[in-house]
Amino acid sequence: MSETTAPAKREMQDFERVLTSSSSELARFDEPRRSPLQHIQHFLHSNPTVVPVLVLVVSTLIFGAIANNFFTAFNLTLIIQQVTIIGILGIAQTLVILTAGIDLSVAAIMVLSTVVMGGLSVNMGLPSILAVPIGLACGILCGAVNGGLVTLFRLPPFIVTLGTWKIFFALVLWLSAGQSIRSQDIDASAPLLKLFGGTFSLMGAQFTTGSVVMLLLFVLFFYVLNSTAWGRHVYAVGDDRDAARLSGIDTDRVLLSVYAVAGGLCAFAGWVSIGRVGSVSPQSFFEGNLDAITAVVIGGTSLFGGRGSIVGTLVGALIVGVFRSGLNLSGVDVLWQQFAVGALIILAVAIDQWLRKVSA
Repeated sequence: MSETTAPAKREMQDFERVLTSSSSELARFDEPRRSPLQHIQHFLHSNPTVVPVLVLVVSTLIFGAIANNFFTAFNLTLIIQQVTIIGILGIAQTLVILTAGIDLSVAAIMVLSTVVMGGLSVNMGLPSILAVPIGLACGILCGAVNGGLVTLFRLPPFIVTLGTWKIFFALVLWLSAGQSIRSQDIDASAPLLKLFGGTFSLMGAQFTTGSVVMLLLFVLFFYVLNSTAWGRHVYAVGDDRDAARLSGIDTDRVLLSVYAVAGGLCAFAGWVSIGRVGSVSPQSFFEGNLDAITAVVIGGTSLFGGRGSIVGTLVGALIVGVFRSGLNLSGVDVLWQQFAVGALIILAVAIDQWLRKVSA
């Protein structure tokens, strides 16, 4: 019996070896080899912040070599001060864009909140300790309106925020009557509004309290997006909203909370801007929404949602600041400064489209 079954076992083992070798060869045949360019593409797809960091380092070195006084402590800290407001607005915009949306009203919400704070505290005599929270609540409410229109009525975020941008700025002009609140009036009746305008020296460099708060906000939201369930839900909704809903995530609640948080951040940016500018002007930061989108896009966050980093937004804001400072110190006309920033935006979007072609 054993003599009969031994050859059959050997034949079966040989047959299995043939199948195993054939399948392994087939697997090796089906697996495409990546070119060096494809390896770079996959690496950058997994690490979207690498490109903006390289751009920041290279541009800093170039402008340091060709522009006088670029590497002085005064100029470097001035760059940080100049991107403070745009950086905070960029955090708000990043949250929205990660959900595959966009908010064109961030600057309008910011200015509206400052007008509310200034009008209540300076013009109406309300204690600033109450006026400031009301202004922050105004920003949250504006963001919630955006989120409600997007989630409840399934309207496109671009159209919704384009409309509310106009509405909020109309409210700004109505509440302020087109009049600015002067620095002297703020100092006399509501100095709390300038809380983030204070400066201090460190190793010969001049920093503002607002710039430090901006950096702390970036740290906070880096933790929130990477280490909390809410942050993971934000990425999931932006990557595939239907799949996120099927997995048990309340996508409408996530979107509503994102827009509300973004509105609160815009209002906080308005509070910081009063200390930065020293006054409340209904015409200030009119292009803040475009600058915030610029920082987010250059920072590597995908306009299609689900991919990006809050650190990239900080780097993107710094890139814009470095380019404008370097070109200005180099004597380049403002026209060409805008040209350079526009070219950076187009290049960033082109790189994002290229990286999106990476197969899973």
